[in-house]
Amino acid sequence: MRQLLYFGWEQAKSCVFPLVIFLSLGLTQVVSVPGLARYDLIFLICIAAQALMLVSRMETMDELKVIGVFHLIGLALELYKVHMGSWSYPEEAVTKVYGVPLYSGFMYASVASYMCQAWRRLNLHLTHWPPTWSVMLLSAAIYFNFYTHHFIYDIRWILKILTLFVFLRTMVFFTVRSSTYKMPLSLAFVLIGFFIWVAENIVTLLGGWSYPHQHSGWEIVHLGKISSWLLLVIVSFLIVAMLKHRKQNRYP
Repeated sequence: MRQLLYFGWEQAKSCVFPLVIFLSLGLTQVVSVPGLARYDLIFLICIAAQALMLVSRMETMDELKVIGVFHLIGLALELYKVHMGSWSYPEEAVTKVYGVPLYSGFMYASVASYMCQAWRRLNLHLTHWPPTWSVMLLSAAIYFNFYTHHFIYDIRWILKILTLFVFLRTMVFFTVRSSTYKMPLSLAFVLIGFFIWVAENIVTLLGGWSYPHQHSGWEIVHLGKISSWLLLVIVSFLIVAMLKHRKQNRYP
């Protein structure tokens, strides 16, 4: 139990940036700033939080660069998905481009922030990492399937099977105080995807965005979204893993 509590505490500290987003979504529902739209206020809070984490050395400059990449990747996906009607942001804001508030990119960046923090705090390392070219091709196929499934066959189930095959032997080791534990990397993907789905339910409840079936009132996010987040987590993990391996002078 002591190890579990310590592990939970390290995970909680790794979730500082996602927590800031949750708190800002909840706080701006009850507190408003005259002349400043809610989405604009959330955007400013996210920028301030990111700057504070960098100044306080909770995040390194290299990690901030990775988080910035995730912001752009996420924002591009948001612009496309909102255009296709997958979900919407109903409120008005100055920092809103083609129906997408700029703070939305920080929600993807918060996943990268968590991964960077947890990797460092729990001293993660991997064994039997597959050839990088295979992971890059898989990640590219996963990311572009989010775009192409609107026009051609959705291959996400094929991608899931390929993920299990590519990472079949890959194990992730993490340290809790002086004890080291391991789990299959594929299981880690599933767990992270599940908890992001839980977070997604909280965010939609707080009005972060709305799916079409939530327009008349909040309903639980479809369970199928877990698989979507699982696939997106793989793309996120690849970029973070490449950064960490490069910093440690090790190449997967």
